[in-house]
Amino acid sequence: MQVNGSAQLAARSPARREAALLLIAAAGAWAATVAIARGMAGMTGTMGLGLVAFVPVWTLMMAAMMLPSVTPTATLYARTIPGAGAPGSGAAGRRAAGRRAARITGLVVGYLGVWAAAGLPAYGLAWLAGWLTGWHPGAAHIAAVAVFAVAGAYQLSRLKDRCLARCRSPLGLLLHYGSYRGRFRDLRVGAHHGGYCLSCCWALMVILIAVGVMNVAAMVGLAALVLIEKTWTWGPAAGRLAGTAVLALAVATIWFPWLAPGLHAAPAMMS
Repeated sequence: MQVNGSAQLAARSPARREAALLLIAAAGAWAATVAIARGMAGMTGTMGLGLVAFVPVWTLMMAAMMLPSVTPTATLYARTIPGAGAPGSGAAGRRAAGRRAARITGLVVGYLGVWAAAGLPAYGLAWLAGWLTGWHPGAAHIAAVAVFAVAGAYQLSRLKDRCLARCRSPLGLLLHYGSYRGRFRDLRVGAHHGGYCLSCCWALMVILIAVGVMNVAAMVGLAALVLIEKTWTWGPAAGRLAGTAVLALAVATIWFPWLAPGLHAAPAMMS
């Protein structure tokens, strides 16, 4: 029994190290995001950024917000992928750790690649939000209500439930990933899982267009909701409750447009 316990502890240690590294990377992304946001406080639309600059900033934001919630899947992948090597000491143990780290890195790069691609439509929406805010405040007001309504409705949809179920219980996906072969297997795994994650969370990220893309408070709240949805026992119920709240926010925005600062012209702009 003692030997089995030691083996289990040794098997868990690499996963814990990998989880810690992912969380450290997320913390670094948060620090960088907050530093960038300080210079963009109150700015709407694309915040004056062109597409080439917007997409990296968007990807950094997604790394900060999404890496904590994908860490359980990534560490489970590290423990179950074939060929990663058993934990051990000496040169063999270091080689196995290197293979695990490389595969986790490939998964994360593929995962963030999906969110980077999502930065393209996000840029288009942010540009449209800035244009409406500056030139058509009435249309911007309608767009703000629509953004909240769409996000809330999707949170309550069956498609959201199906995608969230895959993100919450990825074991079936990991069994499927075992059939992947080739040099880019880990990138494909990350991209595939990122696709499910994007399908699950895109509506929440669209909320950023309405409240301001670099609204740090909103980012923290949405990141916390994503983490709760994916890891807590009552996560799906919390997601539905959030959807109901966002629908209520859509209704409130009809009378209080300032609830959507990303689509609400400041008084100086309107004068």
